[in-house]
Amino acid sequence: MKALYIASTGMAAQERNVEVISNNIANMRTTGYKRARAEFQDLLYQVQRQAGSTTSETGTMAPVGIEVGSGVRTAATPRVMSQGTVAPTEKELDLAIRGEGFFVVQMPDGRTGYTRDGSFERSPEGQLVNVDGYEIQPGITIPGNANSVSISPDGTVEVFLDNDTTPTTVGQLQLARFVNKAGLSSAGNNLFVETASSGPAQIGTPNQDGMGDLLQEYLEASNVNSVTEIADLIAAQRAYEMNARVISGADEMMQSASQLR
Repeated sequence: MKALYIASTGMAAQERNVEVISNNIANMRTTGYKRARAEFQDLLYQVQRQAGSTTSETGTMAPVGIEVGSGVRTAATPRVMSQGTVAPTEKELDLAIRGEGFFVVQMPDGRTGYTRDGSFERSPEGQLVNVDGYEIQPGITIPGNANSVSISPDGTVEVFLDNDTTPTTVGQLQLARFVNKAGLSSAGNNLFVETASSGPAQIGTPNQDGMGDLLQEYLEASNVNSVTEIADLIAAQRAYEMNARVISGADEMMQSASQLR
């Protein structure tokens, strides 16, 4: 019975939906995390009568057709790239992006990564790096005798050396933006990499040409909404149960047919 296979695709789709939701909930406290959303498409249809087909010798046509679907499949799990809540941290190397853009990170395998996670540290050589030690691009080195670091909204990095009363500029942070940022591929460790779908990175200065500005001593939280995720989880569970009930119903119908004498 075809209903068995149709309902099984529904169960598989809702299982994938729950996996996506569970990953969102698991990353509720992940800095700069962007929630994902499962999207679905219906499968091919078996057409038993085409709408508009001739129904008599006089040329009358069927106003509607007869189509039986084959179920559902997961079409995509795009990221929702909305702004997360910005919260103070009182740590001078923490940065939050308010608006468009990603920090640029040099990954160990030579690829360029992009992130909204501004939890930065100093390497033993004084370079500005992320929590995994990956260097932020363009490279910025903070002298060992720097008493404090100041990062302006446009990404200018200044330090006060020893007893100096005027700051010294040591670098300029830049941001990257994409035509289709939802097309970025997740690389783990709060990093994305560009794809053919995302388009090439457009590098620019913060607070200029549509780029967001930077907030020092702040971090961007995850954009996961716990209430939305729980509501979506309940809806996915109920959809899974209904598909399971369809399988049970189809099985009972087949059992009744097999008992006919």
